[in-house]
Amino acid sequence: MSLSTARSFLSETGYGEQELDANSALMELDKGLRSGKIGEQCEAVVLFPKLFQKYPFPILINSAFLKLADIFRLGNNFLRLCVLKVTQQSEKHLEKILNVDEFVKRVFSVIHSNDPVARAITLRMLGSLASIIPERKNAHHSIRQSLDSHDNVEVEAAIFAAASFCAQSKDFAAGICNKISEMIQELDTPVELKLKLIPVLQHMHHNAALASSSRELLQELVSSYPSTPMVIVTLHTFSQLAASSLIDIPKQIQLLLQYLREDPRKAVKRLAVQDLKLLAVKAPHLWTQDNTQTLCECALASPYNSLKQSMLSVLSTLSATITISHYFSPGAGGSTLPPRLTDLVKLAQDCCYHSNLSVAAHGAKILVNITISCSEKDVKQLEQDAVVALESLLMLCSQDDSVMSQATLKTALTSLVKLLKSRPHLSQSSVDFLLCQLRSACDPARVLMCHTLAAIATHLPVLGEGMLGDLVELYHIAGQSTSDKQQELLVSLATVVFVASPSRLSPEVKAVIQQQLENVADGWTVYCIARQASRMGCHEFSSELYQSLRTRVASEHFYFWLNSLKEFSQAEKCLAGLADGDYSGAMSAIAEALKYYQKGVASLTAASTPLSPLTFQCEFVKLRIDTLQALGQLICTCNSLKTSPPPAIATTIALSSGNELQRCGRISMQMKVSMDDFRSLAARYADLYQSSFDADPATLRNVELQQQSCLLVSHVIEALILDPHTASFQDYGGLGMAQAESEYDRQMMSVFNHVLEEVESLSRKHPPVSYFHTGCFCDAVIALLKVPLSFQRYFFQKLQSTSIKLALSPSPRTPNEPITVQNNQQLTLKVEGVVQHGSTPGLFRKVQAVGLNVSSVLQSKPGPEFKIPLDSKTNEIEQRVEPHNDYFSTQFLLNFSILGTHVVTVEASVVDDSGREWKTGPKSVMFVKSLEDPYSQQLRHQQSQQSVSQATAQRSICARFQ
Repeated sequence: MSLSTARSFLSETGYGEQELDANSALMELDKGLRSGKIGEQCEAVVLFPKLFQKYPFPILINSAFLKLADIFRLGNNFLRLCVLKVTQQSEKHLEKILNVDEFVKRVFSVIHSNDPVARAITLRMLGSLASIIPERKNAHHSIRQSLDSHDNVEVEAAIFAAASFCAQSKDFAAGICNKISEMIQELDTPVELKLKLIPVLQHMHHNAALASSSRELLQELVSSYPSTPMVIVTLHTFSQLAASSLIDIPKQIQLLLQYLREDPRKAVKRLAVQDLKLLAVKAPHLWTQDNTQTLCECALASPYNSLKQSMLSVLSTLSATITISHYFSPGAGGSTLPPRLTDLVKLAQDCCYHSNLSVAAHGAKILVNITISCSEKDVKQLEQDAVVALESLLMLCSQDDSVMSQATLKTALTSLVKLLKSRPHLSQSSVDFLLCQLRSACDPARVLMCHTLAAIATHLPVLGEGMLGDLVELYHIAGQSTSDKQQELLVSLATVVFVASPSRLSPEVKAVIQQQLENVADGWTVYCIARQASRMGCHEFSSELYQSLRTRVASEHFYFWLNSLKEFSQAEKCLAGLADGDYSGAMSAIAEALKYYQKGVASLTAASTPLSPLTFQCEFVKLRIDTLQALGQLICTCNSLKTSPPPAIATTIALSSGNELQRCGRISMQMKVSMDDFRSLAARYADLYQSSFDADPATLRNVELQQQSCLLVSHVIEALILDPHTASFQDYGGLGMAQAESEYDRQMMSVFNHVLEEVESLSRKHPPVSYFHTGCFCDAVIALLKVPLSFQRYFFQKLQSTSIKLALSPSPRTPNEPITVQNNQQLTLKVEGVVQHGSTPGLFRKVQAVGLNVSSVLQSKPGPEFKIPLDSKTNEIEQRVEPHNDYFSTQFLLNFSILGTHVVTVEASVVDDSGREWKTGPKSVMFVKSLEDPYSQQLRHQQSQQSVSQATAQRSICARFQ
C-alpha cells in the first residue's frame, strides 16, 4: 500500500468498503514520514488529524505524536511548520499523549538552534502544548529569554507562547507579569510590539492581586497613550480581563460607557459597544439601571446608524434578561415612571420606524421583550405598539428580496412568535394580517411567513378551515412562480394547509396540491410534503404521495423505505374513519391496520443498512403494532362479557375463595392480563424514550404521549374492574395540565381528560362488571384510535448525532479468546471512550457525563468441583465519568474467585446537562477465564495424595488384623 492508500482509507468509508485498523493506518503514514521526498513527508504529516479523528484513542495518538516530534526535531522549518499546524488542529487530543516527557524533550531540543525561525516555530509549538505542560520551568525560561531577542519573528512567537502559558499557569502568569509590564512601559519598545504585548494581560486573572495590578497598568496605558490603536487594544484587553475575573465587570461597564459617551472617535465608540455586548451576554445581572439609562441616552444622541444599531443590539440582549426587571423595578433603584414614559421605551418606539431596517428590527425586538416582561395591566398600549411596529416591518420587508430585508423579516417574525406565545389574545389578528401579506410578498418572504404561521398554529389553534380558500389560491400562485425558492415555498404552504385542516383534506384541496406537484415539483419536494403530511396526521394524502415516489428512486433501500412509509400511512388511514360505538368496525379496522403495519415492518427492515440501521423507527413501529394488538384484545375481552357472563354462583365462589374478582367471572382474569400488557407496553415506550438521546423535543413528547395512553388504559382497567375501591384519579388528573405543544398533543390531552371524567363518573354509579364498564373501555379505545398518529421529525431526520466508542484493556488477540486471570488475583479493567458528534453537537442536549456499568456472569464451570472460598459470585459496578475534550477513561477492579469462564459486559449510558440518564449504549463484551493459582493447585494435590496414602495405610492395617 502507498500514501494514496492511506489517504483513501482515512477518508469516509462508504457502505461495503473495508476499513483498515489503526496500526495499518499509522504504518502507512510512517512510511511517508520516512520517505526521502519532502513532498511525501509533508503529505503524511497533514494526514495525521484525520487519523486522530478516525482512531481517537491514546495508544495510537501517543505513537503518532512521538513520530511527529521526531520529524519536528530532524526536519526542516517547513516540516516543523506542518507539525505545528497539526498540533494546533489536534488540540483536544493532546492530553492523550502518554509519554509527555519524551515528546516535549524531542520538541524542545530545537530551541537551542542557531536559526531564529526554528526557535520561533518551537516557541509556538510549546505555546500550543501549554495545556499539557503548564508548569515546565525550562519552557518558562525559554519564553522569558526569547522575549529579549533581537529577532522580531522570535519575539512575536515568544509573545504567543507567553499568552498561552499565562492562560494555563498561575505561577507563570505571576512571574511574567512584571516582565510584560516593563516591556510595555519601556520607551524603546516599538508601538507595534506594545500592541501585541498588551493582550497578554487579559490572562492575568488567576487571583485578585494579579488582576488588580494588571488593571492598574491598563488604566495607566489608556491615560498615557491616547492614540486610537492603543486605546482600542487596551480597552478590549480591559474587557477580557474583567470578564474572566468577574469582580471588575461593573467598573468596566462604567469605563466603556464613559468612552462611548465622551470619546469622539467612531472606532473607539464601536469597540466600546462591542465590549458592552460581550459583558451583556456574560453578566447581564450586573447591569444597573444607571448603566442601561446611559446606554439609552447614547443611542438617542448618536448620529451614526451603525453605532445606533450596535447599541440597540446590546439593549435587545439586555431586554431579554433580568436587567429589564431591574430597570422597571422601583424597589431596586429602577425607574419610578410608568414603562411607557421611560427612555428605553421611547428609544424603542422611535427606532421601530427608522429608515435603517436593522435599527427598526432591534427597536421592535426591544419593544416586544419589554411587553413580555411587564405585567399585562401596565402594557396594554405597549402591546398594540409592538404589534403595529412588527406589522409595519413585515409589510415593508415582505416585498423586498434583498439579504438585509430578509434578515430583518426573520428577526421580526421571530419576535412576533415570541410575543404571541406570551399574549395569545393577539394571535388571531396577527394571523389574518400574515395571510393578507402572503399575496403580495416575494417568494423568500412567503417561505419565512409560512414557517411563522405553522409555528403559531402549532401552539395556538388559530388556523381554521375557513382560511383554506386563501391558502389554496396561494398554492396556485406558488405553482406559477419562477424564483429559486419555489420548491421550498410549495413545502411551506403545504405545511400550513395541513395545519389548517388537521383531520382530513378535502378532495378539492388535494386536487390542487397534487396538480401543482405534478406540474412543477421535483421528487425531493414531493417527499418533504409527504413527510409533513405524516407529521400532521394527513395519512390518506401522504400514502398517495409515497406511492407515487416509490419508483422514482435509484436505490432499493430508498424504495423499501418509501414503501414502508406508504404501508404505515395506509394503516393509519384505516383507523381514521372509526365511528363512536361501532365496536365491530373498530375490530375490523385494527385488523386491517395490523396487516399494513406488518407489511411495512418487513419493508422497513429491508431498508436498513449498517450505516443507517433505523433502530428507532423499527422499535417505534413494533410498539405501535403491539399497542394496536393490545387495544384489539381489550375490545375482544369486553365482548366476552356477552358470550361468557359471570355464572349464577359467582357470588358464592367469591365469598368462599375470598377473592372479590371472582364475582366478575372469567373477564376479570382477562382484564388483568390486558392491564399487564399495557403496563409492559408503557415500560417499553419508556425504554425507547431513554434510548433516544438525539431526538428532538417533539418526538420525545410523542413517545411520552404513547406511553401515557398505555398507562391510562391500564389505570382505567384497574379503577373499574380490578381494584375500584382503592384506585385514585389524583395521579392522573394532571395529564391535561401540561402546555400542549402541537395539535396532536392537544387532541391526545383532550381524549385523556374525557376518558378520565367518564371513568370517574362511572365508578361512582355502577359496581363492576356491567355493560356500562365494557362500553366505557371500548369507547376509550376508539377515542384513542381516532386521533391520527403523528410521525415526528426524528422518524425521518436526525438533526443531532451522538455516539460513544469504547475501548477495553486488556483486550484479547481475537474477539472470542478469553483473558486468563488467577482466581486469587483481581483484574484491572481499563475502559476508555470517545464521544463522537455529528455536524451539530449539543443541538437539543449535551453530554455532561458518561455512566459505565460493568457486570460479570459465570458462563461455564470447570469439570471437577473444588472447594474455594467465595468472596462474591458476580461483579456489578457502576461509575460516572465526565469526558474532557470528548474523551474519558476510568478503571474497574474485578474479582473472579470462582473458577470458570466469565462474561464481562460493559454498557455505557449518557447523562445530559439536566442530570437525566439516557440508555444510548454501546455495549461491549469480553470473556475472562479464571484459573486456579499454582500454589493452591499444588497444595490441593498434596492434600489429595496424603488422603490417598492414609486411606491405603488404613486398609493395610485392617487387612493385617483380619
